[in-house]
Amino acid sequence: MTMDDFRLKVFITAARTLSFTRTAEQLDISQPAVSKHIGELEARYAVQLFTRRGSRLELTEAGRRLLGAAERVADDYRRLEYEMSLCTGQTEGELRLGASTTISQYLLPPILARFTARFPKVRVSVLSGNSGQVEQALGDHRIDLGLVESLSRRQGLHYTLFRPDELVLVARSGGAGARIESVTPEALCRIPLVLRESGSGTLEVITAALSRLGMRLSQLHVVLRLGSTEGIKGFVRNSDAMAIVSAFSVVDELRSGALRIVDLEGLSLLRDFVFVHAEAHPARLVRQFMDFALASR
Repeated sequence: MTMDDFRLKVFITAARTLSFTRTAEQLDISQPAVSKHIGELEARYAVQLFTRRGSRLELTEAGRRLLGAAERVADDYRRLEYEMSLCTGQTEGELRLGASTTISQYLLPPILARFTARFPKVRVSVLSGNSGQVEQALGDHRIDLGLVESLSRRQGLHYTLFRPDELVLVARSGGAGARIESVTPEALCRIPLVLRESGSGTLEVITAALSRLGMRLSQLHVVLRLGSTEGIKGFVRNSDAMAIVSAFSVVDELRSGALRIVDLEGLSLLRDFVFVHAEAHPARLVRQFMDFALASR
């Protein structure tokens, strides 16, 4: 990787985390080194990439433009590296994956189908659980790589972006809320909801979003908590309750008309699906799977 490549990696990480401290932790470099690389990019392009509002770090318009361009360059570079690695010989070995429920049910199966067809000598196993359980399994060395959706970051683990996700409020098409097009956060407190269990990344995102509005999870009218998104969708299809789930998980139901999205006004439920690994520079097979999954987007 050239110096310019690494500067862009530092910038992309800083733009995603909006924290030089977290950038330094994720890339295993010092915070002054992060500031130096960002400063060199700003000097090179004669623009300001970040601005501070109080204690918060925000991207400038120039920063947002550079992020889009830098991510395209990084994607192209990753695909180039991956394709060239295939020319070096046959890949084999054991790969132990852990994935949070949403990822293991809706994103991982087609990727694994293509990966195992491409690399038949790699023995793959998958442990499924909520985000906290997957991170614990990684810490206990029971898996080599995790894919989770949690906002929090555990000390000693490293996180790499997999893909973005959005949580949406859904209801059954013929239910009591069939005519409701949107709800405010205050109105959401009066709607019967079925949510994921404690420890799930989904619940963590909802809790954080409510907290930013000065609200608490306990204010919601939660009628049931379930450990799987499939269970939640089945409950909603047969009740007047609504649910907040990953947009990836309801593609088929939205297409068939069984469920519909109800807009949430003023409540942003965006998150990232991330790879989590114990080492800053993962083993070759782990890195190869990460590259394959990213190239499959």
